[in-house]
Amino acid sequence: MTSLISTPISPELRVSGIGDEAAALLGALSVKPSELDESDVAIFCVSANHGVTPSEQELWAHARELYVPSLVVITDLDSSEIDFDDMSAIAGRLLDPVVTPYLVLHSDDGTPAALIDLDALKIHEMQNGVSQIRESDSEHKVLVFEFRKEYLEALEAAGEGAFEQGLLYPALPWIRESGIGLPEIAQYLQLLPSRS
Repeated sequence: MTSLISTPISPELRVSGIGDEAAALLGALSVKPSELDESDVAIFCVSANHGVTPSEQELWAHARELYVPSLVVITDLDSSEIDFDDMSAIAGRLLDPVVTPYLVLHSDDGTPAALIDLDALKIHEMQNGVSQIRESDSEHKVLVFEFRKEYLEALEAAGEGAFEQGLLYPALPWIRESGIGLPEIAQYLQLLPSRS
């Protein structure tokens, strides 16, 4: 799956993975796991099937005390009745408010098919294991108008570099089987310098 990531992540980056799918995600990103106290970034994998556990909430609070930049990655979206938007909102209530830079677009049968970038309004999709980016249609722009407005307002309020400073928490989807979301997660990790 690492071929899905166009720019490599620094091998010195120390990443703490929390949650049931964390080991699989770190493996897909080709990063070595690290203890939270020694990490440059924490990835909290929140299952759309199981939600946030009390121990994950405790680890989140510890990451906030340490100002470790943190991503919330919503997993199990292809096997859950709860969609990305709803699970992000739940995670935002149980942890801290999150921002959603991307929304999940679904195929006719309801399965996750692509992402729409709320900043650039472009569609990110996987075709034969390769990330493709294309212009969105006008109906997509109408569909995400309110979500985009909310996202851009949150970014402006947080200020430049808020994620890197551990003050803004992006929520991103990851569909393990198709790789949807993996390049976008990698882009956030590429923003971070290693503290080692």
